Amino acid sequence: MKPSHIRVSLNIPFFGTVEGTWEPSTAERNASWDLYVQLVTRVAVVQLEGGSLQEALDSLYQLFGITRGILTKYGPDVAVKRRNGISFGRLAVAILNYGLRPLTLKWHRELVIYEATRPPTMDKFSHEHAWDGADEMRAELDKTRLLLTDFAELLEKVANVESLLPPHIPRQPPEKGRGGG
Repeated sequence: MKPSHIRVSLNIPFFGTVEGTWEPSTAERNASWDLYVQLVTRVAVVQLEGGSLQEALDSLYQLFGITRGILTKYGPDVAVKRRNGISFGRLAVAILNYGLRPLTLKWHRELVIYEATRPPTMDKFSHEHAWDGADEMRAELDKTRLLLTDFAELLEKVANVESLLPPHIPRQPPEKGRGGG
């Protein structure tokens, strides 16, 4: 049996807190499952642990096209206007525009500028890890990871599925200088 009422409490940067009860439609449940699968299989909800910053940024950027596709696939039924303003469409667009877009706009530009300074004798991975901005970017990626994990947990409830999230998701960003990410 699928729960008919889901409690929502998401704090989305630059947007604010979305709180209330969501009564998802069948289309919203299906859309939630589609986006949930995308989130749990990406760096979006897994700590980077020293991996490539560019690849992490690319993976997060791909969520824009994926989410647009899901919104288009399920149509206006996932964004029906409700008194409390909670719908799959509204939440998904808020996560993109206020949770992901500031990160991708800032760090894509910064990383492209830095990558242009790579000497031909140095591999991309070593050059990226030598970057002065790497720790700050990893910290911001980790804050975004926590938001996307909260969103994924909400989608999991809406889809009414067993958790596919990594079993030990640290809720706090790692201490600076500990290989963070």
